[in-house]
Amino acid sequence: MSVKMYMQQVGQQARQASRLLARASTQDKNNALLAMAAALDDARPQLKLANQKDMDAGKSKGLSPALLDRLLIDDKKISGMVEGLTQVANLVDPIGEITDMAYRPSGIQIGKMRVPLGVVGIIYESRPNVTIDAASLCLKSGNATILRGGSEAYHSNQAIADVVVTGLKKAGFPEHAVQIVNTTDREAVGEMITMPDYVDVIVPRGGKSLIERISKDAKVPVIKHLDGNCHVYIDDEADIDKAIRISLNAKTRRYGVCNAMESLLVHVAVADKVLPRLCELYTEKGVELVGCEGSQKYFSEMSLATEDDWYTEYLAPKLSIKLVDDIDEAMAHINKYGSHHSDAIISQNYSKTRMFMTEVDSSSVMVNASTAFADGFEYGFGAEIGISTDKIHARGPVGLIGLTSQKFVVLGDGHIRNN
Repeated sequence: MSVKMYMQQVGQQARQASRLLARASTQDKNNALLAMAAALDDARPQLKLANQKDMDAGKSKGLSPALLDRLLIDDKKISGMVEGLTQVANLVDPIGEITDMAYRPSGIQIGKMRVPLGVVGIIYESRPNVTIDAASLCLKSGNATILRGGSEAYHSNQAIADVVVTGLKKAGFPEHAVQIVNTTDREAVGEMITMPDYVDVIVPRGGKSLIERISKDAKVPVIKHLDGNCHVYIDDEADIDKAIRISLNAKTRRYGVCNAMESLLVHVAVADKVLPRLCELYTEKGVELVGCEGSQKYFSEMSLATEDDWYTEYLAPKLSIKLVDDIDEAMAHINKYGSHHSDAIISQNYSKTRMFMTEVDSSSVMVNASTAFADGFEYGFGAEIGISTDKIHARGPVGLIGLTSQKFVVLGDGHIRNN
């Protein structure tokens, strides 16, 4: 069977499954999620064995430590996936919720009902745990899903696919409610993003080039997550201990994640209080530092930052540092070089924090908190299928609500229009 025919078949099966999912009860969906969690927990040895094949291949291909960290499936990550399924099962089901009901002068009532999108196609790289996150959220929100993982995680994703199917069957759900594409041929992606008859929305998760390509070529609406060039700005009225603790966590908690800080902006008035301490701490963690001429004087081994550095999402132990004269310069820098993902201000001045929240054009804005909190679990979504930097429909971490739409419902009792 050709890739085109295979993807058409996958699309048809997903569309059929989506109609069954749309009418599934909350209890049935929760049962399926818990069955998947139990199957995942039971399959730990098989998952780790399959993942080891991908890890060995990744090392032989020279994947970076950050990418290998994303690829790894160990007991901790499996436990996290199990917990994620359980959390999604415990979330309030948004489907069928009717809001904004109001009477019109004609006597009819008009409101909005929350409904599934239909079929969600998700294209992602490296992280096998995305398979479970996406499957759980799509299932709970009543959507069928087609998942196409990266070739570097092929064995891991296929092993997870077996687990998902086991859980779906045990709960009496159609096995095509969640389908994982079984080919690494890039043609599959091209077909998937040009099947509007079968796919209602595409969610790409991966490198900037992948997302730009999909956004350019897709004939299906795309929820974009371009990159995570996140910033922390330390104001001249910051609590210094908070600033150091937050700035260290935002960068070094994990390097290969989209909510990691990539640029640190420091008000010149407090640079001598924070930069010597932070540079020492970053050095202990093995973080390479680049910066502006002003910040270089606080650390002799700091290289001069280039224009490209300010735009770069490193996803690695590397950080760019810039001194700024005031909050306006900090916000201008973020809005110019940032990716509209997640940015933070450290300040005890209420007016400045309000200004920062209002004027920084990002999907998440933090006040005296680490950018590491930009995450579906931390936002109470149970999981996420990405962090959208779009401004239409879904913005920020995309959880259950982001995978739904609303339709108008009109209630009458024999009402007719007379004009």
